[in-house]
Amino acid sequence: MRRNAGAFPLRTCLDSKPFQGTYNSHEDNHKPPAGDPMTSSNAHLSDVASKTGYRARLPDESGHIAWSEQDNATWQTLMQRQLGMIEGRVCQEYLDGLERLALPEDRVPQLADIDRVLKASTGWETAQVPALIPFDTFFALLASQRFPVATFIRTPEELDYLKEPDIFHEIFGHCPMLTNPAFAEFTATYGRLGLAASPKERVYLARLYWMTVEFGLVDTPAGRRIYGGGIISSPKETLHALSDAPVHEPFDPVEALRTPYRIDILQPLYYVLDDLKTLHDLSHKDIMGMVQQAMALGLHEPLFEPAPKRTKA
Repeated sequence: MRRNAGAFPLRTCLDSKPFQGTYNSHEDNHKPPAGDPMTSSNAHLSDVASKTGYRARLPDESGHIAWSEQDNATWQTLMQRQLGMIEGRVCQEYLDGLERLALPEDRVPQLADIDRVLKASTGWETAQVPALIPFDTFFALLASQRFPVATFIRTPEELDYLKEPDIFHEIFGHCPMLTNPAFAEFTATYGRLGLAASPKERVYLARLYWMTVEFGLVDTPAGRRIYGGGIISSPKETLHALSDAPVHEPFDPVEALRTPYRIDILQPLYYVLDDLKTLHDLSHKDIMGMVQQAMALGLHEPLFEPAPKRTKA
């Protein structure tokens, strides 16, 4: 996934080795540095820039963010490109959510407008974060039905290569699905489980998130469709995911927990739900018991080559 500008998994690097889970389509690594955005003030956030150089734009006293002309132009380019790309490829639940959100095409949306729709639909809202955030913060936000959104947008030079998840990935890729009750419930359940999990258990949970929320497919009466935000926000992944190139496997949570992934390549394997209701059902099952089962069975052999070692400059 050398990063296709669209994917990003959790907002923190949960996998240790060749980060078998990335933003992808190549873009995301999720969050380690900053303080806790749930208790941080805007003044605190203003001092936080990501390690990759992105800096969040801060809201004024009324909560409005003044995006630059370039920012708005970048959003418009991304919207127009990806709206054409997802046609006939995403699930109806995503399209329904996109219609509810009524995202503007010519400018970056304000989070307050997103929040009004999410709260009315499923009780969720966004949470402004500066960049990558700590594991505990990420899980706590999801558990409290707050989806982290970094308030920066990629530069024109990085339309197809992004080192961190930006506002386009989070809003366009994920927020439409958060209007769906089954998807929203599963995401909150994942946050609660992650908060209580051990570091090793979190690595396994990361794989489940990656194979569902970020890179999930679902069978529908109209055919196989995309619901994962890492695919939806990435042009290359959108085309790749439904092609004959990758492996498609029926979704099995234990198998997903055992499946390694890399964040810097197009995914070689996708798990396919029979129905989005599967996520609702999974939320009421013993997921941590499945984690223990997966840990006992061990990881599957990866369907990709190891990531190249980085050379020191």
